[in-house]
Amino acid sequence: MNRIAIGVDIGTTSTKAVAFSTAGRVLANDAVEYPLLQPEPAAAEQDPEQIYRAVLSTIASCVRQCKAAPGDVLCVSFSAAMHSLILVDEHGAPLTRSITWADHRSAAWAGRIRAEWEGDAIYHRTGTPIHPMSPLAKLVWLRHERPELFAQARRFVGIKEYVFFRLFGRWLVDHSIASATGLFNIWQLDWDAGALALAGVRAEQLSDLVPTTWHVEGLAGETAAQLGLSSDTPFVVGANDGVLSNLGVNAVAPGEVAVTIGTSGAMRTVIDRPMTDSEGRTFCYALADRRWVVGGPVNNGGIILRWVRDEFASAEAETAKRLGIDTYEVLTRIAERVSAGSEGLVFHPFLTGERAPYWNADLRGSFFGLGIHHRKEHMIRAVLEGVIFNLYSILPAVESIAGTSTSIKATGGFARSGLWRQMMADVFDREVVVPESFESSCLGAAVLGLYALGHVDSLDVVSGMVGATHRHTPNPKNAALYRQLLPVYLSLPRKLGDEYRTLAKFQQQAVQRTGD
Repeated sequence: MNRIAIGVDIGTTSTKAVAFSTAGRVLANDAVEYPLLQPEPAAAEQDPEQIYRAVLSTIASCVRQCKAAPGDVLCVSFSAAMHSLILVDEHGAPLTRSITWADHRSAAWAGRIRAEWEGDAIYHRTGTPIHPMSPLAKLVWLRHERPELFAQARRFVGIKEYVFFRLFGRWLVDHSIASATGLFNIWQLDWDAGALALAGVRAEQLSDLVPTTWHVEGLAGETAAQLGLSSDTPFVVGANDGVLSNLGVNAVAPGEVAVTIGTSGAMRTVIDRPMTDSEGRTFCYALADRRWVVGGPVNNGGIILRWVRDEFASAEAETAKRLGIDTYEVLTRIAERVSAGSEGLVFHPFLTGERAPYWNADLRGSFFGLGIHHRKEHMIRAVLEGVIFNLYSILPAVESIAGTSTSIKATGGFARSGLWRQMMADVFDREVVVPESFESSCLGAAVLGLYALGHVDSLDVVSGMVGATHRHTPNPKNAALYRQLLPVYLSLPRKLGDEYRTLAKFQQQAVQRTGD
């Protein structure tokens, strides 16, 4: 039996675990889904105990599938979604659900932090843009709007911290998760006094800070037996899912950029020291010693194509059913009928506001340049192009910090589409490589765990674990067309700030009137 490392990724919609050999070969995997709860408008919560049970279930399943003896497991190492917040009492029992990154109830308070409370200075100290996704904004909201609940809390923690407390009875947070809270000074590697004062919390109400390579042993006997592990199996605290995805696709060398499109999307690259953007467009999160990840997340990824499918593609869905193929495949075949640039039709995919590089929840989607000659196929292709344009809009900010990029490592569900992959190569005018990596955040976690325990000498060993399934070079003709359209796409969001605010307010009032 191979010695194995298990990478666990605590995600927004599910927890995944993958057992890898020390050479990176997948030996077993499992996933447990759970719902995102919305008890009131703008809320997005999860049950922390349900997530803890999912962690136990997926680890135990991987051990069973591998038929591993307890001593075969070298480590269990963790990745987790960023920005979650749980209020707990003196016994560690949750007073709230896990408030996720997608919860926007603190939007007004994020606006006040930016405008009135030195938000720019806080960003440059913490590397986390001022946005309702961050625990800083959530804490300010709770402090002012739920003061009784806020006062009851003994501690303020994230979901991975809660899982480690349930396993080991200790409150620990790695530098990577901490660097996404808006509360952590990335230059001092400590909690930021100014941010804590604004949030109304004390350092002792937060978890103990540890490096991403920190590991803990001493599972309770009953838990160890349930998981099929030894009590002394090392659990590595790990990092956040974004930085570990970069590691898991081997996008860690200078000039290599990882672009992910799932439901949402992100662009990230690795640098050797913390850096922030003069205009506040990017994040800066810790990975490991002398490795930091800068980039930006977007709200509007694959969710936009799902919107097209659900609202406008009933006929195409029937065609797909008849042919026995996926509806998305039919949509991309339709889009292939249209030349690059959609004959001058530009789509801004801001159906859920937008994070990077605008950090503006009031942005709204639009088709621009619509003419009588445009048909459904033009609109479908414009939607696909708009999602790629949106990610491209982050590139200038990333390159202003990290230098010129040379290649794109593309991951996520969109990477199954040859049209979308080639479109990305043409829009970015760079080679696009689709890494052969199964659950990149899990692989990144496993490699970080092996490195933390000395089983590998460097994180660079990941290069031998990740192959390439597709490579796309830019089509010069298409790239030239996109060079003409991109300035139009990029200029409009900057010019229409007042109009976006007016429309967003009108829509909110319309929803309220409908509810009444």
